[in-house]
Amino acid sequence: MNRRELLAAAAFLVASPVLARDAGQFPAFVQTFRAPALAAGVSAATFDAVASGLALDPSLTGKRAAQGEFARPLKSYVEAAASPARVAKGRAMAARYAAPLREISARYGAPPAMIVALWGMESDYGAARGDRDIFRSLATLAFLNPDNPVYGQEFVAGLVLLQRGIPREKLRGSWAGAMGDPQFMPSAYIKYARSFDRAGAPDIWTSAPDSLASIGNFLKQSGWTPGLPPLIEARIPPNFGYASLRGDFADFARAGVAPREGGALPRGGEAMLFFPAGAPSPAFLLSGNFFVLKAYNFSDSYAFAASVLADRIAGRPILREKWPKETHPLTLSDREAIQRGLAARGLYDGKIDGRFGPVTRLAIHALQRKAGVAKADGYPSRAVLALLKAQ
Repeated sequence: MNRRELLAAAAFLVASPVLARDAGQFPAFVQTFRAPALAAGVSAATFDAVASGLALDPSLTGKRAAQGEFARPLKSYVEAAASPARVAKGRAMAARYAAPLREISARYGAPPAMIVALWGMESDYGAARGDRDIFRSLATLAFLNPDNPVYGQEFVAGLVLLQRGIPREKLRGSWAGAMGDPQFMPSAYIKYARSFDRAGAPDIWTSAPDSLASIGNFLKQSGWTPGLPPLIEARIPPNFGYASLRGDFADFARAGVAPREGGALPRGGEAMLFFPAGAPSPAFLLSGNFFVLKAYNFSDSYAFAASVLADRIAGRPILREKWPKETHPLTLSDREAIQRGLAARGLYDGKIDGRFGPVTRLAIHALQRKAGVAKADGYPSRAVLALLKAQ
């Protein structure tokens, strides 16, 4: 180990006192997955081959909290995720695989641009799959996060894939254990991965058609509604009452909300009004398909960026209106303070984690309505923080 590695290891141990105390228990911890693995059909020989010599990965400390889709401001995250370079590459990939995409779209109901956009979001069209051993990553994350059983479950699911004949050298991916072009966790591979030609085990590592078919199947199985855009840039009338941020598309149409680019809103289905920079503009209606995208990645920013990328790949105008620049954005402690304040008033019962999604925004909307705020937009701002402090 060189000096740089020693310094990194020392910093890691200081930052993680629990791990510093318990690191020697890691091999025994891995053995706790033997019984679940054997119950899932994994042979003792397969388990031992993986568990033997499996070492803790100290680089994974704090990774869960550092994900960009949760930590970065929405506008900067979207512009990076749906950049001109990624759009151009997405259009090239859509043209290159136009024939299989037509069949995949007909089979699973999701539009080609949306399938390609998720491919781009997940692995930059196969250029960034990750090369970590998923067993080491998942076992480490399970050890570091004993409150989250998912990592251990995914470790066992990875063993099931190995038992089924997927070569160990293919079972590599991101720091979180996500694999291949679609960045499927092992359990997602088992549930959603599909071969384009319906022959053999799906190859999400080297076959683009298999990866695209797998993404399409994921969307279908997660409840994708064909023909329904996940995100609609909206025009809000001057007399809009802000009484509710959710309802049927028909309710919003009767209130005068319309697509910014003209035309009519979808006839059926529920929607949620979203102001990413506060009222009065810009504004978006989120359909049920937006929340299907959140099944892929729970972050609102991710679902928003994927929708924008798909629209841009398809050549549809999106985000034409300039977003106001926030001079004093909320810090993480500010966002947590808002959630605590909402919880204290019985308006919010989610985690205090500073991550704002529909539940937090609806709670802010309820607070604003009670306080008589004219434009109750559900937007987490310093005005909302001041309102909570004043009360």
